[in-house]
Amino acid sequence: MPTSPLAVVQGTLELLVLKALHAGGEQHGFAVLDFIRRATGDQLVLEEGALYPALHRMERRGWLISDWGVSEKGRRAKYYRLTRAGGKALADEERRWVAYVDAVARITPQPE
Repeated sequence: MPTSPLAVVQGTLELLVLKALHAGGEQHGFAVLDFIRRATGDQLVLEEGALYPALHRMERRGWLISDWGVSEKGRRAKYYRLTRAGGKALADEERRWVAYVDAVARITPQPE
């Protein structure tokens, strides 16, 4: 197991965000970051500077909708949730990721 967090492979950020919102329901950005960190055992740590442009991009695509609310710390926060199109995008991204992992596994050494 790596001793430091792994870099997020390009192209997986949207999958991770969609999965976090699917599993955790409506969340603000910091909660999405925290969900991903905890769900991966601190192996994937995302920066806010990467997350927020991705959230906005996915919102423009119609995968997410957002509303302003108040966080658990009493601060104003934008909460995101999946749309039906976001659920379809998640299913598509999961299929692509499984196929990718399978392809890479075919050419990498397997533990004995």
